[in-house]
Amino acid sequence: MSKIIALANQKGGVGKSTTAINLSAALAEMRKKVLTVDIDPQGNTTSGLGLEKDGAENSVYELISGSCEAKDCIVELKKYHHIIPSNINLAGAEIELTEYDDTAYRLKNAILEIKEDYDYIIIDCPPSLGQLTVNAMTAADSILIPIQCEYYALEGLAQILNTIELVKNGLNPDLKIEGVVFTMFDVRNKLSGQVVENVRANLDEYIFNTVIPRNVRLAEAPSYGIPINEYDRLSVGARRYKKLARELVKKEG
Repeated sequence: MSKIIALANQKGGVGKSTTAINLSAALAEMRKKVLTVDIDPQGNTTSGLGLEKDGAENSVYELISGSCEAKDCIVELKKYHHIIPSNINLAGAEIELTEYDDTAYRLKNAILEIKEDYDYIIIDCPPSLGQLTVNAMTAADSILIPIQCEYYALEGLAQILNTIELVKNGLNPDLKIEGVVFTMFDVRNKLSGQVVENVRANLDEYIFNTVIPRNVRLAEAPSYGIPINEYDRLSVGARRYKKLARELVKKEG
């Protein structure tokens, strides 16, 4: 049975694309069939997985605009890992989406035909709470929230939880919160530990035990267009994303 997980946080720079790239790759390494959908106009997940942002004939923009079907947008990266790429054309989609009667359901309807071909569909959302993110949340079974270990983490978390509740009440009643994953944890910084403790104390939702640290190798990997498990599989970052993937699969039961 396939599961669609959207990675969402309206705050940028929280490790969302890094998590989309490396969680997808780690799941694929476990022989789970994975489709990564890049719905962020910045296209960081697309380039981080080795594709030219403007190189694809069909992208997620053509998909949600109805110019092509899902199967025509899919690019095979590895046997178990495919992607629907993004490019700058998607930037105009926020405005264009309002022209459709099924505005919030464009992505859901478009990927319905290929959903059961995959064990996991991982959607990387933009760092905003606009129509693209709403489309991702409407299509998703659950939301995974990456949180940077910094002072305003709880404030940003409250905003994203409120948006999830609005989508759940109006568009996708079956939407669940997959959990929260802490990113950019710095063991040398006392604040990182305090943020983790604070969120754990104030949140009833599931919090993943796996914490993603600040890691130079993780930061380097996207410039080579490969996930961390290919760039340096022995690095702390690679080991943590492998652990996160295992925890996710085990959580699903």
